[in-house]
Amino acid sequence: MAKYKPKKKLNKAEEADLAKKQFAGYVRARDSGHEDYVEIAKRCDAFYRGSQWDAADVATLDDQGRPALTINTILPTINAVLGEQSTRRADIQFKPRGNGQDEIADILTQVYMQIGDNNKLDWVESQVFSDGLIQDRGWFDVRIDFSDHIQGEVRITSKDPLDILIDPDAKDYDPKTWNEVYETKWMSIDEIEEAYGQDKADRLRIVADSGSTLGKDSMEFEHEENRYGETNDDWIGQEYSTDPDNARTLRSIRVIERQQYRLKDCDLYVDPITGDERPVPYNWTEKKKKEFAEKYGLIMATKKQRKVRWTVTADVVVLFDDWSPYATFTLVPYFPYWRRGRPFGMVRNLLSPQEQLNKISSQELHIVNTTANSGWIVEGGSLSGMTADDLEEHGAETGLVLEFNRGSTPPAKIQPNQIPTGLDRIAMKAANNIKSISGISDAMLGTDSPEVSGVAIQAKQTRGVMQIQVPLDNLQKSRLYLAEKVLKLVQAFYTEERLLQITDEEDPYKTRVPLRVNQMTPEGTIINDLTIGEYDVVVGTAPARDSFDEMQFAEAIALRGAGVPVPDDMIVEYSHLARKEDIAKRIRVMQGMEPPSEEEMKVQNFRMQAEMQKIQLEIAKMEAEVANLQSASQLNMAKAQGSVMDPQLKAAELQTKLQSKKEELNLRRELSALTNQMRERQSDTQAAAKIATAAMKPTGGIN
Repeated sequence: MAKYKPKKKLNKAEEADLAKKQFAGYVRARDSGHEDYVEIAKRCDAFYRGSQWDAADVATLDDQGRPALTINTILPTINAVLGEQSTRRADIQFKPRGNGQDEIADILTQVYMQIGDNNKLDWVESQVFSDGLIQDRGWFDVRIDFSDHIQGEVRITSKDPLDILIDPDAKDYDPKTWNEVYETKWMSIDEIEEAYGQDKADRLRIVADSGSTLGKDSMEFEHEENRYGETNDDWIGQEYSTDPDNARTLRSIRVIERQQYRLKDCDLYVDPITGDERPVPYNWTEKKKKEFAEKYGLIMATKKQRKVRWTVTADVVVLFDDWSPYATFTLVPYFPYWRRGRPFGMVRNLLSPQEQLNKISSQELHIVNTTANSGWIVEGGSLSGMTADDLEEHGAETGLVLEFNRGSTPPAKIQPNQIPTGLDRIAMKAANNIKSISGISDAMLGTDSPEVSGVAIQAKQTRGVMQIQVPLDNLQKSRLYLAEKVLKLVQAFYTEERLLQITDEEDPYKTRVPLRVNQMTPEGTIINDLTIGEYDVVVGTAPARDSFDEMQFAEAIALRGAGVPVPDDMIVEYSHLARKEDIAKRIRVMQGMEPPSEEEMKVQNFRMQAEMQKIQLEIAKMEAEVANLQSASQLNMAKAQGSVMDPQLKAAELQTKLQSKKEELNLRRELSALTNQMRERQSDTQAAAKIATAAMKPTGGIN
């Protein structure tokens, strides 16, 4: 295996050349449609928020006295889809493949649940999903974070879609097939100094002072307008005076982060029997690598593979450049719709009908206002007590009284123009276009008229879910890529022994259970080894916890009403009562279904043993008395028959009592055995109840 070679440090000229090449790649991605995307994405976001009129149009209408109405139908339409997603939470399961094990697959499922709970994944996913619907693209960022754990934890966050530039040559949804991906953002010089060190910040200050920047899209100064992506070729290479009086104040610098696939010599473990290859964890020492290979009979080899090169630049300064510790990009996308490298969301196609609805509604209101105050025809000097200007100001008021001079022509109201026929139907068409394009019906919005039957509403809701199946199906795809990414990180970085707090899958409100993984035993074996084996990801959906409990509670009550003997404690556990676990436990205790605690079992066993010992002592005492009576009977054999019969009768009586006590002892033993059998049956009943509860939980895909 090739020895590790220390990274060669670039000189300033090589560093500047690398930074310029990266900036040129960024410009290519930016000019290949990203600027157009940013413009339309901002517009879609504004329409969702209700800012749907251009400022210049509003000013023009205001000057003309015309209204500018906003009838925001995009908001409830998108919220209906967001609500549908919030009721369909991800249910991720891992299944063994190849040399994987069922036990480790179950543990990986629990570890994924712990990671999701630690990252509030449901809320992060909702943010990414809303970004995709509104702004065409949503992004997960998955990486190892060492801020809270010395061994690192999987951290999942959402990214601003405006900051991510897709590979212009990408054709497939899966980012593993892309060549590169960019993330760019504006940072102040102080932020760069905090993240990358004072040396990098000082070099950028020198570049800014000299004016030898890469253009307006690379550095911004205080007197310039903040325009996204605007470039001016005249900037490149232009020098500026370093005179303090004429120096410009640096506002922010564009930081470009690029993840790119390149070929690299990689260390691998090879199984000589199966031929399977697995990468060597990057943070292992040479000694640990060799010990692991010898222990499991693996061969170490070097092979060229596609690895991720991670480069971060700011203008002509390289802030970071090295191989990524991750096998794939840290970014996982969500695209509601994907057509050969062209993603788009739901709001984009609703912009035109929404604009049409706003303009038609505003025009209708303007016509009504014009009809109410169409104007007057007045003969000069005919008005008494008021002027024509007064009539213009108050002519549309209710209860107006006009007085005109005798002999003059009375004022006459101008006949207003008639409302154009079909104008109201155009507005209705615009509203219907929004529903038909989005696939969201009145039934899904909850605005159906009262006379519509429940069966018809349910049928409409089902058809509406079919209309939005594509964005929900693509969400399933993103969930799969996300779970695969987390699995790779867990197997690559969760290599040391660690203790995880696992949330109960059936009841997240219960106390978390500790789970120790990668535990080394004194014999040298590893318990719960997460690094060995290959596993497939199975993506399903489950309802939100509150909705699931309500549904199960209603069904349990319905089954009880139909005569099915649903246990009382199960019904209580599906309710929303406070301290429902304590109530269910008390019900099981009263019904004899709750197994005794360890202390109660000790007390019961002690009492049972004491009773049995007491009986054994009584039997021993009776046996001794019988023996004494038999001896006395033999000594008095020579005496009279009458005197001999009395001890023999007593001995017979004691023999009877002794036999009774022995039978009681046997009954006590049988009772103890029956008690143990009853406890075993109670345990079996509880296990069956848990299985039945798990079986009632849906685990299938989206219907």
